[in-house]
Amino acid sequence: MAIKCLVGPILGLESDTDYTVCFLTKKDIKKPILSVSHDQTASTTKSGETPHGFFWRSTFKALIKSKSYFITYEIKYNNELLSDKHDRKAWTFYVPGKTEKPRIIYASCNGFSSADLQQKTTEPYFLWDKMAQMHETTPFSLLILGGDQVYADSVWIEVPSCRKWKELPRSKRIKMSATQKLKRELDRFYQNLYISRWGNKNMSLMLSSIPTLMMWDDHDIFDGWGSYPGELQSSPMYQAIFSAAKRYFELFQIRSKKNSSLLSKNQEHYSFGVKYRNFYILGLDNRSQRTLSQVMHDEEDKDNTHWKTIIQQLKEVNTENLLVLSGLPVVYRDFSQTESLLDITPWQEELTDDIKDQWRAKQHQGERLRLIMHLLNSHNQRPNQNKKKTVILSGDVHVACLGTIIDRRVPDKISKVHQVVSSGIVHPPPSALAWIGITASSNDDKEYLNSERTIETQIINAVGADRYIRTRNFVYLVEGDDQNLWVNWICELGHDSEYPLE
Repeated sequence: MAIKCLVGPILGLESDTDYTVCFLTKKDIKKPILSVSHDQTASTTKSGETPHGFFWRSTFKALIKSKSYFITYEIKYNNELLSDKHDRKAWTFYVPGKTEKPRIIYASCNGFSSADLQQKTTEPYFLWDKMAQMHETTPFSLLILGGDQVYADSVWIEVPSCRKWKELPRSKRIKMSATQKLKRELDRFYQNLYISRWGNKNMSLMLSSIPTLMMWDDHDIFDGWGSYPGELQSSPMYQAIFSAAKRYFELFQIRSKKNSSLLSKNQEHYSFGVKYRNFYILGLDNRSQRTLSQVMHDEEDKDNTHWKTIIQQLKEVNTENLLVLSGLPVVYRDFSQTESLLDITPWQEELTDDIKDQWRAKQHQGERLRLIMHLLNSHNQRPNQNKKKTVILSGDVHVACLGTIIDRRVPDKISKVHQVVSSGIVHPPPSALAWIGITASSNDDKEYLNSERTIETQIINAVGADRYIRTRNFVYLVEGDDQNLWVNWICELGHDSEYPLE
């Protein structure tokens, strides 16, 4: 009988030349070996354990050569080849040449927030199928997944202890301790979530055939994580769920604590930085330390807080292109008037994910401005004035759109930071009725960030598209011969769109 991986393999990237392969097997597999292009082998390390299996990690280097080439890898155990769920026993990925302009994919929202939505979606993985077709014709070099790689909202239904907890009065919920039984149930829940959600034929093929970078968002824990009142956020139940979700995120998406691109060595947060050709990719962890009053932690008397680490990284970036992952859009619709109304209603807790979770929520506006100013400073300080690009990659909102931050503080000089939103690759867009409600309760007027009105943000139209692309989508970026960074939205309904970032 063929030996199968329970999940994976998952191909990862940690630098221009450092690659990882991770996978989950049953516990009867003791020490598998990675074989790379038949001429080298790499040992594997057991990085974690789940109720059903062992999680393995292997690292190897791929040289940058003058011309592009392909690398094939296999996983061996006791002279047998391990296969994935679809009986594939070898996987191949593309390494671009030294001067080649890599094609980079970005996607988010890989799942469903409710069983009802899933049942109503006729082809859940249509865009993963499309990506696989495109990759076979013209290979992609890097796959960035910016949040909600799994949807764990069903934790409140599928985990018996969580379901019973929800039925208790709030006064008992916030005090009830986290039992060992609860922890075991959560362990099985998140294990089974990754096994089931990452098992699709073409999705699993892409995760094993294109080097990946991943950052989590709220649904990887549960809907609205970090934006609930403090007594709930700190309750034993919420903390037990977060602890379980964090462990599985660390294994499957970060690919273990040994990930060399992590900026925090003690895992206080999972922000990372990766240089890849003439790109620097800075992934912001906006969930590990999130509360109603903060997105990323900072303290005046400490040297290595989350914020200070991010600011230092932005100062050190010297590549032409900077890609910054932010799960929630930095430039998006303004819900401030609706937020003010909700603050005086009894429904605040139920609506936190829609309003309080946004970067533009009043508690987060200071951090948002801080991030924007440091992105502008980084952009203005980097070399190659005519070629450099600074791009925020975002998702979450289940529509695609294009934002821009324009800086006119210096006379006769305009600096721009763009924002590309791609959302979601599996999750459906808001219904027509829901979208009417969203637009009625918010606005997308031009926004000025300083009293001189020399820094502004706005949503702009992509070529051949409405301001908001209300269909499932993913995006790929590639530098053109015109020195623009071209953004290409691939959409479910065929309404593909593009835009040159100047």
